[in-house]
Amino acid sequence: MTGSSDYAPPKIWTWNKANGGQFASINRPIAGPTHDKDLPVGRHPLQLYSLATPNGVKVTIMLEELLAVGHSGAEYDAWLIRIGEGEQFGSGFVEVNPNSKIPALMDRSGPKPIRVFESGSILVYLAEKFGAFLPTDAAARAECLSWLFWQMGSAPYLGGGFGHFYAYAPTKIEYAIDRFAMEVKRQLDVLDRRLAESEYLGGKDYTIADMAVWPWYGGLAKGWQYGAAEFLQVQDYKNVQRWADAIFERPAVKRGRMVNRVSGEPSSQLHERHDASDFEMRTQDKLEPAS
Repeated sequence: MTGSSDYAPPKIWTWNKANGGQFASINRPIAGPTHDKDLPVGRHPLQLYSLATPNGVKVTIMLEELLAVGHSGAEYDAWLIRIGEGEQFGSGFVEVNPNSKIPALMDRSGPKPIRVFESGSILVYLAEKFGAFLPTDAAARAECLSWLFWQMGSAPYLGGGFGHFYAYAPTKIEYAIDRFAMEVKRQLDVLDRRLAESEYLGGKDYTIADMAVWPWYGGLAKGWQYGAAEFLQVQDYKNVQRWADAIFERPAVKRGRMVNRVSGEPSSQLHERHDASDFEMRTQDKLEPAS
């Protein structure tokens, strides 16, 4: 490792917005709304406010999987929250998620609306509401939830740690990249060893554990995250590759990845989803005027 910086932390930290890097315009050390803005409400009981980041994709995959197996009550409106423009700090969004992070869900199917925030919590809520993708057997349920919470605890090392310092930080810091790359490689090995002995993370059945882990680590294995596939030698994790490919072939996963997506090919972007027909009729290639 190359030499260290001369930086020494001050006795009391103060916020220097200039050090925020790519996300300086939206990051701040306080919570709460920055402006008044009500959230839209569609016609379905489930209202999702999100963006197609790995955390957002977890929930749209779950909703599309529920619809695919016949749970018509899982019909939903998905509204786009542009986090790069600070829409997560609107007063309406903060009412649904005081942490100002996507995704956030409002269930309006009962006499009183229920808010659910944190992607793992939303997956568990929907699985219990519809009785799907979460085993009822005690041992299988415990295994599923263990892997779900493994992802919730591990992904900050991948996204906020490795991804930030490798792809987004204003300067490349060898120590930070090396530290987090080591941890991400260890996590990939954890997954690879588990998937060597089991078809899916929870066992023989596809569950919310797979839906939670796949957008992060499956995306990393397929080269979609941070342009880091070669750097991390992701092709070496053969069992993760097998699992990632199998999940990607699921039609509901392909649909879920499109919802609230604002990057990539216009045909893969469905900015808002209000009906199943939107996948055929309202992708960006059909809405944008021809050049």
